[in-house]
Amino acid sequence: MGSPVADANSSSTILIKEGTALPPQLSIESETFLPGWRIVKKPDRRALTRGIESAGWSFFYRAGGTRATVLGRDSLGGLRRAVKSVLARQEEKNFNSLEITRTVSTHFFGVPFLRVIAHSRHIQESSALAPGEIFVLRTSAGFARVSAPVVVAG
Repeated sequence: MGSPVADANSSSTILIKEGTALPPQLSIESETFLPGWRIVKKPDRRALTRGIESAGWSFFYRAGGTRATVLGRDSLGGLRRAVKSVLARQEEKNFNSLEITRTVSTHFFGVPFLRVIAHSRHIQESSALAPGEIFVLRTSAGFARVSAPVVVAG
């Protein structure tokens, strides 16, 4: 049984914290993944980013992924355990979304393991980040490392 992460080695999956403000015209299809977190089914990450940015909002990307490895196969339960571990390891709690950038299912002496790499994301109407945070801003021109206070002109 495959995980709900559609071929995560080539495509990212977004989780959004319940209660996160989103642009009013943005339409997303999601379902509960963990208590307090929803997995975005539609649109995909690229279309979601375009929708957020076209509304004049920001979708920040935190540099430095968090890794988690759990016992088990590439299944929904294994993925949930791995994401719980990632969320527990997050240094700062001031983010409202998470991007799973890679999942790897492997075996060691016949024991199955699932490894997940994820990055904190943050959706907000303002383009200024909270002081002291360092993020990588993913723009159409590429990546830019920024540290707050930051104002990004649209």
